[in-house]
Amino acid sequence: MTVMLEAPQPPNTRLYAKTLVGQQEIQARTLGLSPLLRRALILIDGKRRVNELLPFVHGQDIDALMRQLLEQGCIAEQEDTVPAQARDAKSATAAAGPSASATPGATAALDGLPPPETRSAKDLQMARTFMTNTINTMFPQHSRLTLIEAIHACKTSEALRRVYPDWVQTMATSAIGAKRLPELSRQLLTTL
Repeated sequence: MTVMLEAPQPPNTRLYAKTLVGQQEIQARTLGLSPLLRRALILIDGKRRVNELLPFVHGQDIDALMRQLLEQGCIAEQEDTVPAQARDAKSATAAAGPSASATPGATAALDGLPPPETRSAKDLQMARTFMTNTINTMFPQHSRLTLIEAIHACKTSEALRRVYPDWVQTMATSAIGAKRLPELSRQLLTTL
């Protein structure tokens, strides 16, 4: 008996942009989209491809989310104007992690820290709580849910250090967060 294996599906590299309906939905919330679907709609900007949105909807079927938004008329597929070779290079960078190229200074801040295995469970819990509280203070409650979930999923200081650049990048998007980031980062690094 011969077993046929399915070829792996290529990552979804389609490019979508919000339609007028989608833009109005962001403002008015008239369609009653679920929080996850709304988050996906907010992230669609006509520049990021579907596979680049995966870190923001961790564990969800991104293709199903796109189908639902298409059915609601909130998004439309954009014409592909980027050559495949350039897109593949960008995808490889994105696969390394959203923070790998976006916040090089954040990863440099981790270089002088003691080895992660020397941190106690109490330090880890304090660092997770600090990161969560600062996000919830600077942004509307649950607006950065994916990052908060990623923080709470970290079971070691080493894992939490991999999330740290994303925390820095997120904090920098808020005017108050950007202003207080050096101070907050210093405080966090004492337990991270």
